[in-house]
Amino acid sequence: MPRLQTREDERLEETRTRKKYWKRWGPYLSERQWGTVREDYSPYGTAWEYFPHDHARSRAYRWGEDGIGGISDRHQMICFGLAMWNGRDPILKERLFGLTGHQGNHGEDVKECYFYLDSTPTHSYMQMLYKYPQAEFPYDALLAENARRDRTQPEFELMDTGVFAENRYFDVFVEYAKADVEDILIKLIVVNRSSEAATLHLLPSLWLRNTWSWGKDDRRPNMRKTVGPENCRCVQVQHWQYGKRWLLCAGQPQLLFTENETNYERVFAGKSPTPFVKDAFHEYLIQKNQSAINPQQTGTKMAAYYPLTLGPGDSTTLKLRLTDTDPLVGTNTDSGNAHATTAPERPDLNKEVPAANDFGAGFDHLFDLRQKEADDFYASRVPKDISEDARSVMRQAMSGMLWSKQFYHYDVLTWLTGDPSQPPPPEERWNGRNKDWTQLYNDDIISMPDKWEYPWYAAWDLAFHCVSLAIIDPDFAKDQLVLLLREWYMNPNGQLPAYEWAFSDVNPPVHAWAAWRVYKIERRVRGVADRGFLEKVFHKLLLNFTWWVNRKDPDGSNIFQGGFLGLDNIGVFDRSAPLPTGGHLEQSDGTSWMGMYCLNMLAIALELAKEDRAYEDIASKFFEHFVYIAHAMNNFGKHEKSLWDEEDGFYYDVLHLPNGEDHFLKVRSMVGLIPLFAVQTLEPEVIDKLPGFKRRMQWFIDNHPDFPDHIDMSQTSPRGTRLLLSLVSKKQLGRVLSRMLDESEFLSPYGIRALSRYHKDHPYELRFNGTVSRVDYEPAESATGTFGGNSNWRGPIWFPVNYLLVESLQKYHHYYGEDFKLACPTGSNNQTNLWQVAAEISRRLTHIFLRDDQGRRPVYGDAEVFQSDPYWRDLVLFYEFFHGDNGAGLGANHQTGWTGLVAKMIQQSGE
Repeated sequence: MPRLQTREDERLEETRTRKKYWKRWGPYLSERQWGTVREDYSPYGTAWEYFPHDHARSRAYRWGEDGIGGISDRHQMICFGLAMWNGRDPILKERLFGLTGHQGNHGEDVKECYFYLDSTPTHSYMQMLYKYPQAEFPYDALLAENARRDRTQPEFELMDTGVFAENRYFDVFVEYAKADVEDILIKLIVVNRSSEAATLHLLPSLWLRNTWSWGKDDRRPNMRKTVGPENCRCVQVQHWQYGKRWLLCAGQPQLLFTENETNYERVFAGKSPTPFVKDAFHEYLIQKNQSAINPQQTGTKMAAYYPLTLGPGDSTTLKLRLTDTDPLVGTNTDSGNAHATTAPERPDLNKEVPAANDFGAGFDHLFDLRQKEADDFYASRVPKDISEDARSVMRQAMSGMLWSKQFYHYDVLTWLTGDPSQPPPPEERWNGRNKDWTQLYNDDIISMPDKWEYPWYAAWDLAFHCVSLAIIDPDFAKDQLVLLLREWYMNPNGQLPAYEWAFSDVNPPVHAWAAWRVYKIERRVRGVADRGFLEKVFHKLLLNFTWWVNRKDPDGSNIFQGGFLGLDNIGVFDRSAPLPTGGHLEQSDGTSWMGMYCLNMLAIALELAKEDRAYEDIASKFFEHFVYIAHAMNNFGKHEKSLWDEEDGFYYDVLHLPNGEDHFLKVRSMVGLIPLFAVQTLEPEVIDKLPGFKRRMQWFIDNHPDFPDHIDMSQTSPRGTRLLLSLVSKKQLGRVLSRMLDESEFLSPYGIRALSRYHKDHPYELRFNGTVSRVDYEPAESATGTFGGNSNWRGPIWFPVNYLLVESLQKYHHYYGEDFKLACPTGSNNQTNLWQVAAEISRRLTHIFLRDDQGRRPVYGDAEVFQSDPYWRDLVLFYEFFHGDNGAGLGANHQTGWTGLVAKMIQQSGE
């Protein structure tokens, strides 16, 4: 039985045991549905141009919805979000604005300021903040200036436009508190930060995803104004999926209605099927078109219109409620008991639920209660011996991850063939993107890397997400890992889908690692080991492992290829494209990932073998496969070329040319550090209980005397001889780490760089047929357009690989203990063991976000408003990667996904 500690833990348990489905509603709206592959029906995959931001307000989406600070049900049938207008913008602000991959000088980039402040795993309480300028939003300036800049210059951000000068903006706080599974209280707090009075038109909106326009399901839901309590306006929703729901809007706002239908006149110069279309509220409010809204006050999209004028520094609060309880039945007429509901047909509702017409003390009490429950929950997860600043960073990191859940819908076969009521898609698409993934049918809530910049799942990102999420919600973490292995995700050949831009791209195989870590985290958090989960994952991963062996080791040499493997531009050329030299790459990282994969599968098999001896034989298979990989990588393989360079004491990719020549590509990068990830200790107390595995392992060792270096048996315990399996021998380990811990190479004040700083003065060049390919140290944004140019692995610091380095060093220390020490940093007199080295790297990483002695956060660099302004300085963004020299955040600025690993680091290592 799980150990229940807080009310939120109880809700998680009620969800797990299916007593109540607290996660039915959550922050599942995307922040960008336009410009995605799912909405692209162009002949040649030009997704950004086919559905641009300018179309989004007028054009119905096919596969999902987007909004600001919004929520939806888990199937995204009913959506709630914010729309607003400052009286100056040319368009109604209904969604976040940003530049496309072709408009930004470093790829796509959101140009807004918003922050995820809080969330519990069941979303019983949530809070986010959107900062809305009072001056006209600088759409044109952002487009023009970023177009003017080249890749050697930084991105031009919203803050750089001066639009927030003199605090001329509104803080718009969005809060949600669940009274029950289907009863959600909503609070909108608007603060005028300016020294002058200002007007804001706020339109909290409810709409229904368009499922009826595509010729497959003509059931049309509806909303209409209805009678409710006297102190609010009321809207009734009738949906075939859920029946009746009601939105109560406190006060007397004007209710606006239209249809979630495409404005064909504006977008396609055609004729719309209805006079009331998606962009009606923009037309009504900004263009003063009174006929744009439906006078019958019915439709599939509505908004409650609140015009607000706030004095300097003033604030106001709007209150709404989305509920499945009839408000007339749930209205309290007993003024002496304002906290209680009066719904006789709902005995399950407890006394903490306010009455339908209670927008006063009962409403506020529920928010106070849910906030306290959120505080209690995080107090049980966040270490007590860390600073208040570190607690805040950890909580914002976890909240950002929870806000980054998204409903993701994509049926590739339907997408390729088209819908009955729409023009047939171009035939060229059958030779284009994702044509080999017609089995893929996604209709789920999935953890996103970033709901604006990357509003689609990525296989290896998701694995890292789950490790952090397991601290607070092991069930969700497990479900996510299982999901990608289901038949409607995994390709029949065993490949996992990479991401929607190219499902067939190859991500590092970290799924087994994540499953093993989540299994152990849950066992520690709950005191219960979910062997059923581990077994289910293991069986499906056997298919994926076989795919890797068959497809990425084509000549059976145990040296693997794989392409870019998530490291985008790290190589001297695009590793996913045909090589300009001909031939192929034998990849240090590809081979190392497979060594790690073997050891992860071995660890899982040994765990399962404790209760089912059939897994002993499978464990033997992975043990032997690992040793073969280690031998091939470090010795002379089929092509007589090791991936280890004895002269440099480092691992490199090897270029195998058509004429049989082999050449090291001597780029000192993360590619040469990834071999450290493949490390595992076999303890005698485990091995002795598995006689079949022990016998086979000993036979293998006795009969392969040429394979000794990567099975270290130098350490013993009272139980017997311990074994260390590692791609990197003890001698090699010292040499690799001496480079990694050299501050003139990999070791930054803020973690381990993806490319050695050595290449700042010594760029690597490859000359072939009169052309020169070059790799320079670039600690900030990428100066090349490889993989869109929005990611850079040529110098910055990336959390996922740093996290694996920290974990690997801990594993080496677990085996070697005090028998292995080295200088950290290299060249210093500070001799440390590997556990201390791991702690030092972890400390450097977490301090990217923590205030230093001067009260400044390295993540914000020289952005002074984030460093000193009281309305900004406590708000933390979790960027995609970080400057290799000063720790400043770069890339996607809401990548709480894998950068959320900082929460796990704080939890396990403090600050």
